[in-house]
Amino acid sequence: MRTKNIENGTKAVGSNTQDIMNSLRPVVGLAKEFPSGYLIDLHQHTRSQLLYASTGVMTVTTDGDIWVVPPLRAVWIPAQTEHQIKASGNLSMRTLYIDPEHCDRTPEHCCVVTVSPLLRELILSAVKMPTYYPMDGPEEHIMTVILDQIQHLDVKPLSLPIPKENRLHKIFLELSKNPGDKRTLEEWGKLVGATRRTLTRLFHSEVGMSFGQWRQQIRILESLRRLALNEPVISVAVDLGYDSPSAFISMFKKALGKTPGQYFIDSELIRKRTKI
Repeated sequence: MRTKNIENGTKAVGSNTQDIMNSLRPVVGLAKEFPSGYLIDLHQHTRSQLLYASTGVMTVTTDGDIWVVPPLRAVWIPAQTEHQIKASGNLSMRTLYIDPEHCDRTPEHCCVVTVSPLLRELILSAVKMPTYYPMDGPEEHIMTVILDQIQHLDVKPLSLPIPKENRLHKIFLELSKNPGDKRTLEEWGKLVGATRRTLTRLFHSEVGMSFGQWRQQIRILESLRRLALNEPVISVAVDLGYDSPSAFISMFKKALGKTPGQYFIDSELIRKRTKI
């Protein structure tokens, strides 16, 4: 795994990023390619970001949450949010850097959002433009439409809250290493020194969901990473603790609206059609 150390916040993923931060344009696009396993270490920007992966899957981590961003989705990152990005599969990352003064109706926190066909085409156009594109021309008009589009982002539940409470965090670390662990909450309680009732209460107060819901979210996000690396569905299902591939496929379809095969085939067809 290669790691790029980030210094001084806005010097993140390219020598021209500082120019983007200093640009007077409300929106600036940037296209970058990263190999599988590439890690962009913790950093932040003075601009908000819409990160879109036309190929590959991104895992975005902040101080309190993890987001896995599959194709056809993007992650919204408000300005000054410290975050880390890791690529699963060869990653074609397309980023819109947006002046916060021009997007006051966007989410205040990181979130995964759906990328509509229109927004996808707009991203394609934006990343081809120079940092200092001419004002009062077609480029500025495209960026104005982008600003309108991002005011109405469709948020998707593809995040994992990271519990800070010591006992829950121990469970998080164990399940991060082995998402297929089938231990019950009672068994986890014996490991971390808490009753089932205490852990149940803590999960609801710390992460806003039950232990079962939270563990399933871990498995959904891990499945996206593994499927992006072309691992067989049957091996992903077994490793994640499902009794059968059909049980895993049913869970995946419920979460993302399509089976794993349909989801990644559709993503590849769109990628080839748009050539982002």
